[in-house]
Amino acid sequence: MGRLGKGLVLGSVGTMLAAGSLLWAGTLGAGTMSVATAKRAGLVLHPMVRMLDAAPSTRPPTEQFCETNYGILCYGAPQIETAYGLPTLYREGLDGRGETIVIVDSFGAPDIRQELAVFDKAYGLTAPPHFTILKYGTVPAYTPATPTATGWAEETSLDVEWSHAIAPGANILLVETATAETVGVTGFPTMVNAENYVIDHHLGDVISQSFGAGEATFNAPATILALRSAYENAYRNGITILAAAGDTGAATAKTVTKKHYFDFANVGWPASDPLVTAVGGTQLTLNQRGVRITPDRVWNDTNLFKSPAAGSGGFSTVFTRPSYQNGVAGVVGDRRGVPDISMSASVIGSVNIYVAGLAIGTGWAPIGGTSEASPLFSGIVAIADQLNTHHPLGAINPALYAMEAAHDKGIVAVTQGTNTVFFTTAGKTIVIKGYSAGPGYNLATGLGTVTAPAFVRELVQTVHKVGTTVTYGDSPTAFLPTPTG
Repeated sequence: MGRLGKGLVLGSVGTMLAAGSLLWAGTLGAGTMSVATAKRAGLVLHPMVRMLDAAPSTRPPTEQFCETNYGILCYGAPQIETAYGLPTLYREGLDGRGETIVIVDSFGAPDIRQELAVFDKAYGLTAPPHFTILKYGTVPAYTPATPTATGWAEETSLDVEWSHAIAPGANILLVETATAETVGVTGFPTMVNAENYVIDHHLGDVISQSFGAGEATFNAPATILALRSAYENAYRNGITILAAAGDTGAATAKTVTKKHYFDFANVGWPASDPLVTAVGGTQLTLNQRGVRITPDRVWNDTNLFKSPAAGSGGFSTVFTRPSYQNGVAGVVGDRRGVPDISMSASVIGSVNIYVAGLAIGTGWAPIGGTSEASPLFSGIVAIADQLNTHHPLGAINPALYAMEAAHDKGIVAVTQGTNTVFFTTAGKTIVIKGYSAGPGYNLATGLGTVTAPAFVRELVQTVHKVGTTVTYGDSPTAFLPTPTG
């Protein structure tokens, strides 16, 4: 039984206690605005958020509607569940029941309970056994005029709705913090403290983080190394930590608004942390039944947005190669490589979410980003925890790499696409050369993606076989290249 299921600290649905990586494709209720008009309308920018400036729809957008009106595909819960083979597990009673997924977001969403109820009704899902909100600190009330608050509310909706869609039997603990994680260190100490609180009080089994910042924004490795206590704590306590790899391909943003980027390749932290499983992004192309029309490819919507919009990956400048990547040293060299595994993240192949009471309106919209990929994978991990007789699997990276080395069927190679991106500054187009997908480990999608029925069984078996021990080092020398301009 998961810890929340035992009722140790937090209550059931309706309880509230005091204690980024996201891209949108806009939708219109009337469905009358063309794709070209939507693109010309511009982008509303938030921390780790990008969205086309258009109003939400009154109904869940269908694949046909999105294709006709926006030139993209969009998917509901049944399609994504089918794409990853989850109905097979559900029929066996494996849906995450007894486990608790922890979602950590700044501020939260003002009407997240209503949002989840509408989402569940639309897709025939039952409510989570326990949905608890833990306010860590004095969380400010939602203010529509504050873009940051709206961005985090959208993030929260995505995280909660889609972790639940993948593991509908799991409990959800939403941890709302009182400060925003933006670029650099703002907000990170509060998030670290909140996660330590969750771990110390045994409140969850897997923690999903849809936030991060480029290593280059921290100026010195010592800053990152001073913020790692929650990951060390989780490692000691056998809790799995996930992080969205990032939404800017091989580049990283200098600013919160993503108007300015570093002119060299860089990866984001906490995804680059050796004690964290970095979840990258793929593009799914599905029919209305959720069956693949083409194989998954690297998520890269840079041409759509005319600025970096792709699954992040590359080399850490802070951490050396962890022990679990020794077998892929030919790819990563002596550095920590990112990501580890990948899930759906593309805006061109979006998922639908429902939002309520926000400045952008109330209704449905398709959305993407590795902020989608991390909660999706948290649901997979929760199901594996359930299969593991309700014992959290802990640090799963050693098992993931052992599974790929053994050619286990649960890990599926992604062999198409790159995470090369471009942006324009001072009238000049800058290309940040990324990495290509391919068989085996690569710096675009990591080990690849998953087929859930085989993956969860192989993951449990392999954790018991190889263990969860991770060794690694940090190397503050040659932290970053010298900017060229």
